[in-house]
Amino acid sequence: MNAAEPQKYRPCVGVMLVNAEGLAFVGKRIDNREGDWWQMPQGGVDEGEDLDAAMLRELGEEIGVKKRHVEIAGRLPEELFYDLPEELQGKLWGGKYKGQRQTWYLVRFTGADSDIDLNADKHPEFCEWKWVDPELLPELIVPFKREVYAKIVAGFRENI
Repeated sequence: MNAAEPQKYRPCVGVMLVNAEGLAFVGKRIDNREGDWWQMPQGGVDEGEDLDAAMLRELGEEIGVKKRHVEIAGRLPEELFYDLPEELQGKLWGGKYKGQRQTWYLVRFTGADSDIDLNADKHPEFCEWKWVDPELLPELIVPFKREVYAKIVAGFRENI
């Protein structure tokens, strides 16, 4: 990972969405054929897009959650970077990036589970979802993102 070359990393927002019990949302990706991996909502930031707006857009697209269903509780002060594994570099995002640089949010879910809709967008990302103990998040994500997820959990632990 090389934060000195941010242009080589796709700008992205990620969301640790937590419910009233302090559990975090994870979804199982539809395109995940290699294992039983789960992830939190995340996605690319369009050029010139406000980060808060990108985060809310991603929640809406990926899980159908609207602004009225959430309260922003925090944001990590620094971007987190990860590199794609070598076998994926050059294959994702038109080959333009070697990984992602992510701005992570802690967001409280004030809606009901019935407000979550994995088919809210015409291109669903997840096929299943569940609430989990945030401490388990690094174990659930694909291995190349585990270090990032450990930093997210550590960064938000006091405010969950």
